[in-house]
Amino acid sequence: MTGLELPGFADPVTGAQTSFRALLDAMSRPGTQHEVAPLRPPPPLGPAMAAALLTLVDRDTPLWLDDASTAAREWLLFHCGAQVTADPAAAAFAAAIALPSLGRFNPGSDAAPEESATIILQVPELGSGESYRLSGPGLAAPSLLRIQGLPADFPAQWGVNHALYPCGIDLILCSGARLCALPRSVSIEKV
Repeated sequence: MTGLELPGFADPVTGAQTSFRALLDAMSRPGTQHEVAPLRPPPPLGPAMAAALLTLVDRDTPLWLDDASTAAREWLLFHCGAQVTADPAAAAFAAAIALPSLGRFNPGSDAAPEESATIILQVPELGSGESYRLSGPGLAAPSLLRIQGLPADFPAQWGVNHALYPCGIDLILCSGARLCALPRSVSIEKV
């Protein structure tokens, strides 16, 4: 089953605008959770991950898929014209069910930090699991975010990534119909 029989957004314009607003708010306020437009994507994609991909990815933004996400490849090709790449370093966006090593992706350069990759990661749960303290731009005071499904070495990987700022990888976390973002500018420590 390719999932092509499953529609994208019921109303493509409104769905994309609603999801873009949720993504923009999430990036502006790290760790805050936002709902996306209703969507019924093919497994293993959840609604938030699918909405983020349909909103951000097009034929001009190379997409890398981890092994689990490749089951939805045809659906993504059909609905957003994604140009799938096998090379993580060439990807503008990455879709993953398990966090890949951040060091495999393009962090951008001093001359063009905006050319860095964004990883869209589906996690089992937002709001429960390991606790992380977030601090930095977009946060008036440090805040806590609980995430289930990140690897034990995530804080160390993020520390290396954050040290590259203004370069570095941005991370969008998705669970069910909710998402939150961890821009490269935010500091993260496990508590």
